[in-house]
Amino acid sequence: MKKALLLVCILAISVATTACINNLAVQELNNKAAAFMEKENYPEAIERLKSSIDLDDSLFESHYNLAIAYTKNNDYISAVESYKKAIQLNPDFAEAYYSLAVTEENIITDIYSGILRVDETGNISKVNAEDIPVEANSSDEEFVHKNEFTLDDNARTYINKTMSDAVKNYETYIEKGTDIPDRSEVEARVNELKTTLEDLERTAE
Repeated sequence: MKKALLLVCILAISVATTACINNLAVQELNNKAAAFMEKENYPEAIERLKSSIDLDDSLFESHYNLAIAYTKNNDYISAVESYKKAIQLNPDFAEAYYSLAVTEENIITDIYSGILRVDETGNISKVNAEDIPVEANSSDEEFVHKNEFTLDDNARTYINKTMSDAVKNYETYIEKGTDIPDRSEVEARVNELKTTLEDLERTAE
């Protein structure tokens, strides 16, 4: 299972003329973060965006940009939480649902690959680097496919739920989006995921 591709859309924050000093500082931090993103220096972008959110937690753009930075930095666990916060603040921004679905798919891929593990309480965490199979860092589809059959019940339960969530988020993207150029591709992906879910359910019986 290959990593899903993210449509990167960094959102600018416009500051009103009556903005307080905190909003001006937020603007500056977001501008610096965008510059780091362009240079693919995602850790620095993340730090600027976290500082921006510390100053003002109410701006949707800051949370969405942070989620994008986390995703580009392959920190999918943190990205999901930031996307959800962004959606909470602006539930009509269609691209956030698409990006969240992509990130959920990438979490599933990392579980299959042994990069992430699911504990008995349903929480996910990164596996120590020395414990990750060498094949997991390659594009070896055969390795990932083979590993699907060695997952424990915790991982299977988590994957089923996360895949269902991804389907819902892709569908919300289609529902809320206007003039979506990739509508047919996303609809096809939704159908693929639904078929996979049905196969997983049959396997579990």
